[in-house]
Amino acid sequence: MQMLRAVVDHGSVSAAATALGYTPSAVSQQVATLERETGTALLERIGRGVRPTAAGLLLAGHAAAIDRQVAEAGAALADLRAGRSGSLTVRYFATAGAALVAPAVAAFRREYPGVRLDLGVTDPADPLTEVRDGRADLAVVFRSEEAPVGLRLVHLRDDPYRAVLPRGHRFASRRVLDLAELAQEPWVGAEPPGPCREIVHGACDAAGFRPALAVDGADYLTAQGFVAAGLGVALLPELGLAQRHPGVTVRRVRGPEPVRALHAAVREGAWGQPVLGALVAALRATAGGPAR
Repeated sequence: MQMLRAVVDHGSVSAAATALGYTPSAVSQQVATLERETGTALLERIGRGVRPTAAGLLLAGHAAAIDRQVAEAGAALADLRAGRSGSLTVRYFATAGAALVAPAVAAFRREYPGVRLDLGVTDPADPLTEVRDGRADLAVVFRSEEAPVGLRLVHLRDDPYRAVLPRGHRFASRRVLDLAELAQEPWVGAEPPGPCREIVHGACDAAGFRPALAVDGADYLTAQGFVAAGLGVALLPELGLAQRHPGVTVRRVRGPEPVRALHAAVREGAWGQPVLGALVAALRATAGGPAR
């Protein structure tokens, strides 16, 4: 069809051949093939030249429209690859939203203002499902085991847990506590059953005890309030201490020190997308550490 269009535009087979870089014979053969496929004449001879039939004009017009659409598709693809358009769906757990995702998104939007971002909190029970199913492009998760098949985990930072004590507690003057020293303390829970609570219980098991919950604070800020009121001690991740209650003291722990590793999870097949890579880079820069 593009050769037919060239003949119509240039008024002859030879002129079309010169413009396209083909021989006149090759152009004639292509037009003849198209006539057989369509079952109708597309050109008619006038003297030493040719002119299009009504069918020829019709197909030449469609060929021009196809050329425009191909050019528009190429331009749209170039905009997408350069980050001038498109969209990314990003999921994250709650404490990562304010501390990591928000500043990373702000930096990303300064570089890629044309990319639309769909932001939302992931399902804490199964944070990788949306990425695996293709309903999200990236999820910020905490994970210690290897990436499932088909996914890539890019390490952002480690988020260590800290001991949170009431001000005036007998251990408040210490810089570092052995976790086992808190075995006899009443404890304030800060997380629902799930991976984060398992990290705390796993560390306490390694230290030789299981914490006795006096009250379940349900979230980090509420838990700090209960600790400040003297109802117990707690282990909270650093990201959960961005808002710190004035009535608590925060200290490092060891033996062991519980840590949750934060990662950006993406599909392996999407890893090479430049815009997605730019968002991962913004998250790494915000997290303040190299990926591993």
